[in-house]
Amino acid sequence: MTTKSRSRTVLAASVAAATFAAACSGAGAGGGDDTGTVTIATVANPQMQDIEKLTSEFEKQHPDIDVRFVTLPENELRDKVTQDIATESGQFDIVTIGTYETPIWAENGWLTSLDEYASDPAYDVDDLLPPVRDALSFEDSLYAVPFYGESSFLMYRKDLFAKAGLEMPDQPTWQQVAEFAEKLHDPENDVAGICLRGLPGWGEVLAPLNTVILTFGGQWFDESWNAKLTSPETKRAVEFYVDLVRDYGERGAPNAGFSECLTATGQGNAAMWVDATVAAASLEDEKTSKVAGKMGYVPAPTVRTDHAGWLWAWSLAIPETSQQKDAAWEFVSWATSKEYHKLVGEELGWTRVPPGARASTYEIPEYQAAASAFAEPTLEAIENVDVNQPGLHEQPWTGVQYVSIPEFQDLGTRVSQEISAAIAGQQSVDEALAKAQRMAEETAQEGGYQE
Repeated sequence: MTTKSRSRTVLAASVAAATFAAACSGAGAGGGDDTGTVTIATVANPQMQDIEKLTSEFEKQHPDIDVRFVTLPENELRDKVTQDIATESGQFDIVTIGTYETPIWAENGWLTSLDEYASDPAYDVDDLLPPVRDALSFEDSLYAVPFYGESSFLMYRKDLFAKAGLEMPDQPTWQQVAEFAEKLHDPENDVAGICLRGLPGWGEVLAPLNTVILTFGGQWFDESWNAKLTSPETKRAVEFYVDLVRDYGERGAPNAGFSECLTATGQGNAAMWVDATVAAASLEDEKTSKVAGKMGYVPAPTVRTDHAGWLWAWSLAIPETSQQKDAAWEFVSWATSKEYHKLVGEELGWTRVPPGARASTYEIPEYQAAASAFAEPTLEAIENVDVNQPGLHEQPWTGVQYVSIPEFQDLGTRVSQEISAAIAGQQSVDEALAKAQRMAEETAQEGGYQE
């Protein structure tokens, strides 16, 4: 079976049991291709929610186009969009997806190539940061454009470190971070030593955990697609992560994802947080954050590798099923343009400008001033990512915090549930990894990856 047909079969099978009304055309069908209603499925995080606040500006410029948002939590968004794409339901004209889905879905013919659209000189596609643009391409064609790009880094409270007489190294190790977390953990005053994702989901707990596995020298599969989730290196990494979040992590860690850690850190309830670089914009927003001006930013902790950040971009793509492609592109190009970045800065504040997408953003004087604490660390983190070999071992796929095969959406979700159960104390790490190993072995065999 070819990769393309296997991808289509796997994704279609994964949603076959889902029950929802399958539309026979795009949400805006019935109008012209450059008018009508454009429906966008997007994720409920601060940056994407800013689009809704500013869309009235787009509609003033495009009175013939109405934009309707379907905003969902990350895990629900993934399920909903995958259902729609795999069954060609056509509910959405624009979908918010990432670097994992884009090349797989492009190979299946599920996404519209954006090359012709993006070739408009006014859009300036060459201004998109190369690592992010490459990750959103398939066979040298662009199939999604970044709303924002990110890596990961360590965010920490400079005031709490100073009070405790601690100094953050320029490149911390995970062992040092664990020591800091122990000293700073203050549950009596509702301050966790560190916040780390524990919520099930291949894009939730597994995102930071996979970077820990890689820098410890572990891996999901070797070059021959033999599962390695019970290897000594992988086991040490997972035990370290689970112990750290259980001992010094946030309350309710098994149910805490990006949004929960953002809230906890922004409200002053965490001394450290290892997560997406995009979080810094919210933490430095004086209107909503209690820790603005108190945070420091250094590279993601390492053990045996030089770098340990991931690469991701929440991006906008147009499904092939859309009947409003021209209108959809009008919105997509507006929401990912230089002009939109300036609009966000002027209307909502310069720290809120979507990071990690366009090089020109980092040349705006107002942004340089407002984002001085995190702009350079964000760029450096993105530029230092090696998506081809992020760990110690060569890997037969491209990606850091995920395995870029269509089966990983299901495999990663199931494995994440076992990890979350270990964090919750419902089973040991050994038990969780034994189950994960069997799942990974079955996936490699049934997917036809092994010779």
